[in-house]
Amino acid sequence: MFLNRSSKEASVLTKSLANLVAISALGASVLWAQAPSASQPSGGEAAPPSDCIPASTDVLAAQYPCIYPDRRVMLRIKAPDAQHVQALIGGGGGQTPTMDMMKQPDGYWTLTTPPIVEGFHYYQFYVDGVEMGDPGSRTFFGEMREISGIEIPSPVPSDSFYQVQDVPHGEVRSVLYFSKVVGNWRRCLVYTPPDYDHQPHARYPVLYLLPGYGEDELGWFNQGRANVILDNLIAQKNAAPMLVVADDQFTALKPGEAPLVFGERRPGPGQRPNFGTYGQTFTEVIFSDLIPFIESSFRALTGRENRAMAGLSMGGMQTFLTTLPHLDQFAYVGGFSPGVPQNTFESAYKDPAAFNSQVKLLWLGTGTVEKAHNPNIFDLHEALNKAGVMNTYFESQGTAHEWLTWRRDLNDFAPRLFRRAGN
Repeated sequence: MFLNRSSKEASVLTKSLANLVAISALGASVLWAQAPSASQPSGGEAAPPSDCIPASTDVLAAQYPCIYPDRRVMLRIKAPDAQHVQALIGGGGGQTPTMDMMKQPDGYWTLTTPPIVEGFHYYQFYVDGVEMGDPGSRTFFGEMREISGIEIPSPVPSDSFYQVQDVPHGEVRSVLYFSKVVGNWRRCLVYTPPDYDHQPHARYPVLYLLPGYGEDELGWFNQGRANVILDNLIAQKNAAPMLVVADDQFTALKPGEAPLVFGERRPGPGQRPNFGTYGQTFTEVIFSDLIPFIESSFRALTGRENRAMAGLSMGGMQTFLTTLPHLDQFAYVGGFSPGVPQNTFESAYKDPAAFNSQVKLLWLGTGTVEKAHNPNIFDLHEALNKAGVMNTYFESQGTAHEWLTWRRDLNDFAPRLFRRAGN
């Protein structure tokens, strides 16, 4: 029933995933907005300048990092005995240069960055070469570790879709389920819509939502704000009330299986990641454990027309690998900046009419900045169109391989799900 790949298919998958990992920090390489950089602050202020507002992602009572109206960020960390302190905003992939911080008389090191593109970004300090987080920031699980993050406010009114508004709010529930496939307990997060507890006889369709590499089941709600996006869409009657289930495909390991897809956190020098079996175990978990658990524990509608799956980056690839061979189980498929192993769509290319009759929505999205570096998603869209395979394509303007892209993706994808006659 589950995926078995030839060595040729594994090779294609390996190349696609290797390309995907290579662009996983693309957001870092294009973070700086097109505006002149500012000079360093001249002193070691105890409080930030009046027009530098503490970030919403700061811990309670922290004043740094703070954000200027033009989206420059002021960072500050105490390291009186350090000789060299740097900061990196946007990830550890190496595309964004580290920035030297300036030591102040009070032992604090400070830096004011150039303007940063709006949205959510990871960041870190290097204190005499030692990587560390910012004590003033909340931490988020990303890039395979707990890391500091900062939310840069958007000046674009249309981006209010991911801001908390005065509308009814759903709940995000953390639940445990036992997986017979891996022989262990697993956690998933389940979003229930605002009327879930007030409509005890109502049943809901389900969107299964997957993270990208280096993140976990928390990512879609902590970094992605999926619950806020759904709250706003449902309140505007732009999306059907639905359950949203977030799980982590990377921790679905049978006894003896190597952790993650690399076998280690990263391949060794000169080695390539082994992606040949990526996705197989989680596909088994989905069908044998997760779907039965959700449909027995929540008031979920059953059947393929009431199920959707989408994921970002490698979660998009997992979505393709799980759903496309099992279209009797899913009618809606979404890839947000996904890995694109072309062989995955072989059956669609061979019989477009049959594919189109089964799939209610095949949705593909990318950021315009990442498209310039990696046009694979656009190329897939074009190839599908040429073959007569129906698909919907979306571009997030001015964004890279980053959370603002995927927030916008979800905001476009969710309203297209579970449409009933007359809606």
